[in-house]
Amino acid sequence: MSFWADRRVVVTGGAGFLGSFVVEKLRARGCQQIFVPRSREYDLREKEAVIRLYETARPDLVIHLAAVVGGIGANQAHPGSFFYDNLMMGVQLMECARQHAIPKFVALGTICAYPKFTPVPFKEEDLWNGYPEETNAPYGLAKKMLLVQAQAYRQEYGYNAIYQLPVNLYGPRDNFDPQTSHVIPALIKKCLAAKAQGTDHIVVWGDGAATREFLYAEDAAEGILLAAEHYDQPEPVNLGSGEEITICKLVEKTAVLIGFGGEIRWDHTKPNGQPRRCLDVTRARACFGFEARVSLEEGLRRTIEWYNSRRDS
Repeated sequence: MSFWADRRVVVTGGAGFLGSFVVEKLRARGCQQIFVPRSREYDLREKEAVIRLYETARPDLVIHLAAVVGGIGANQAHPGSFFYDNLMMGVQLMECARQHAIPKFVALGTICAYPKFTPVPFKEEDLWNGYPEETNAPYGLAKKMLLVQAQAYRQEYGYNAIYQLPVNLYGPRDNFDPQTSHVIPALIKKCLAAKAQGTDHIVVWGDGAATREFLYAEDAAEGILLAAEHYDQPEPVNLGSGEEITICKLVEKTAVLIGFGGEIRWDHTKPNGQPRRCLDVTRARACFGFEARVSLEEGLRRTIEWYNSRRDS
């Protein structure tokens, strides 16, 4: 608690899905001075806007969560904007933080930065052993540049920037827009809609063989703050649950929790994305004591309940 008592903290993306949990946990830890920039006031791709943000907020610590994100379809439709927007936000925010002598910068990367055929479980040492999966490579590489920047700035300027690699996140407040959502909210929405409309099937991308690991957003927020408090090293750190599940099993589990008993039809014309994803979470546990607490089944149940309550209201 004392770590945050007098700190002024900027949380980019603090009004978004993951950021809202981070802000809540900061307040619970006693942080009284939290500044959440909104895109309508601060275009974080522009250096002048970032300078104005830092001069207004005068932070001691920056937690950079803001990102342009989406599922496979959104990445395929907007590779250019996903690359440019994410790259420019990170570059400007960290450079200006260094210039303003802000003591610490916490950067969030993405599991999409890992090579397409990384051996499972993904170890941080494997990050540079190949090109990312093609459908989201521009996004993954843009976020990966935050690690390059952080390590280069530490080497040349002694700047304290750290970098974390979260696995696929999910939970209440997630994005349920079918055009841009990730797999879990997309499945929840499809199953609930089919159940409500009496449809006898749903269609899911790929063949179900790909695997994923998922981390409940509130757990991810805890990991981010533990690293902010206790981690000051140049090496990247994975954030995950360490549990792998096939998309096929995920669909079945989601359908059972929702009570949808119809047929699952696989659209083989659509890509699976990366073949497997599962993280080695040893470093996060050893360096700042992070372990995921919410199981996938419990997290899915909470997410479904939240989405149902929003639909009902």
